[in-house]
Amino acid sequence: MQNVIHMRDEIMEKPNTKPQNPNFSSGPCAKRPGWTLDVLKGALIGRSHRSGPGKKRLKALIDEHRALLGIPDDYFIGIVPASDTGAIEMALWSMLGARGIDVLAWESFSSGWQKDITDHLKLEATVHEAGYGELPDLSKVNFDNDVVFVWNGTTSGVRVPDGDWIDSDRKGLTFCDATSAVFAYDMPWNKLDVTTWSWQKVLGGEAAHGMLVLSPRAVQRLESFKPENRPLPKIFRMTKKGKLNEGIFEGLTINTPSMIAVEDCLDALAWVKSLGGVKETIKRSQDNLSAIEQWVQKTDWADFLCADPLARSTTSICLKLSDPWFNALSEDEQTAFIGGLCKLLDAEGAAYDIKHYRDAPAGLRIWGGATIETADIKALLPWLEWAFAQSKAEEQKKAA
Repeated sequence: MQNVIHMRDEIMEKPNTKPQNPNFSSGPCAKRPGWTLDVLKGALIGRSHRSGPGKKRLKALIDEHRALLGIPDDYFIGIVPASDTGAIEMALWSMLGARGIDVLAWESFSSGWQKDITDHLKLEATVHEAGYGELPDLSKVNFDNDVVFVWNGTTSGVRVPDGDWIDSDRKGLTFCDATSAVFAYDMPWNKLDVTTWSWQKVLGGEAAHGMLVLSPRAVQRLESFKPENRPLPKIFRMTKKGKLNEGIFEGLTINTPSMIAVEDCLDALAWVKSLGGVKETIKRSQDNLSAIEQWVQKTDWADFLCADPLARSTTSICLKLSDPWFNALSEDEQTAFIGGLCKLLDAEGAAYDIKHYRDAPAGLRIWGGATIETADIKALLPWLEWAFAQSKAEEQKKAA
């Protein structure tokens, strides 16, 4: 058997074509096609973000998000510090505790928010858990409570299929970490009270800044509920004298934003607009997933970590290795094998940063968001075949 595999390795030639852009990281993600440093020439370098031109740029960024995403006029959109993490933490620490809590945890970040709620905020919560590659039972969520969940599990490749499971007549608020979902899915804003994301995901923007969207119900919570015995750092505070600090949602950010990053995000939004809007970025992500689905169907050593096609992410596409030889290895050996395979691809300039997330099962994680060209996904797939065959043959030689 080893000789057969070795012979297969010998006849598997290195692919001739490489992805034009081998950046398949799940964050920070690839820049839009055609991006160059020249797009930043208009950035307000050295100018205050509180100057007239600075405020105008920040307000334009908010307005463009509203127009492209179809966010209702009575929802508030803010730019906040510390990326998506800062945005969701601001909301959890400022608003939870007014009523019961349901939290969904099925991968690294959703599990992190669950631990923040129960271990750090010391709040009781009903936890709906599932392993990597699966969703919790959405029918068991109690919408009399506040509900905290991620739309797209960036580290597991699992997403909620749609917003139909969310109760329109809910009594509690929905808190949605949508960082690898916005611009890749049709977001049902009427079902979402607190929504967060960062520019570095589907837009391919720079890191450090987060977006926070609040429904009127969420604003009412902020203005009517004050957590007892819970100190809030300055960057978490969204009210002044019991009222919403509306400046945050008009471009007067709590801390100083990078005007270079702002300019870069404005460029990404202009690109989305030039494509024809969010329906086209959704399609680009779907096309990328479809290309990998077709490849997986005819590949005997790779499969999706998420078995349910309706729950499969179109952005953070997570693969597991189904080869019996690989599955006979220990966890440490599997992790080492994936690391070696990814280093081989890196050295060839065929794919960067596609190793599984550190807490996830050993496998591959390929970003398929809108800034990735489907042609590059298709060019990557033969390289996966080659790297797997090379790596497996080498490991078997060592063991012989």
